[in-house]
Amino acid sequence: MPLIREFQVTFDCADPERVARFWCEVLGYAVPPPPGGFATWAEYDRSRPAEERGAWRACADPSGAGPRLYFQRVPEGKVVKNRVHLDVRVATGLVGEERLAVLEAECTRLVAFGAVRERLLYDGHDACIVMRDVEGNEFCLD
Repeated sequence: MPLIREFQVTFDCADPERVARFWCEVLGYAVPPPPGGFATWAEYDRSRPAEERGAWRACADPSGAGPRLYFQRVPEGKVVKNRVHLDVRVATGLVGEERLAVLEAECTRLVAFGAVRERLLYDGHDACIVMRDVEGNEFCLD
């Protein structure tokens, strides 16, 4: 059996384009070009049946190192805590006040894009900030 090394992370959401744009800002990812034969994603969407327009978007790490993120529209809203979440590693190797300062700066940047700060977990040495994306999905700044 082959070892699988590639994977994508899929988000159920109401507005795939909006959530994809948010995560592009968080991670420095990019939305790939539209499918062949289409100059823009809007042109692609216009070619689809009405119920399929804007049904999905994806974004990818331009370096190719990180996983692809896929956002698919679902009819139901989020009702409970995520069973899986992303840890956005912005302060790797830092501790104490230096770590806290980096996390707080990134938190401020992401709030400007629509993220919501939930709470800070800090014991004087290690820290993370629990947040929510533009549709309420939990993630941590770590």
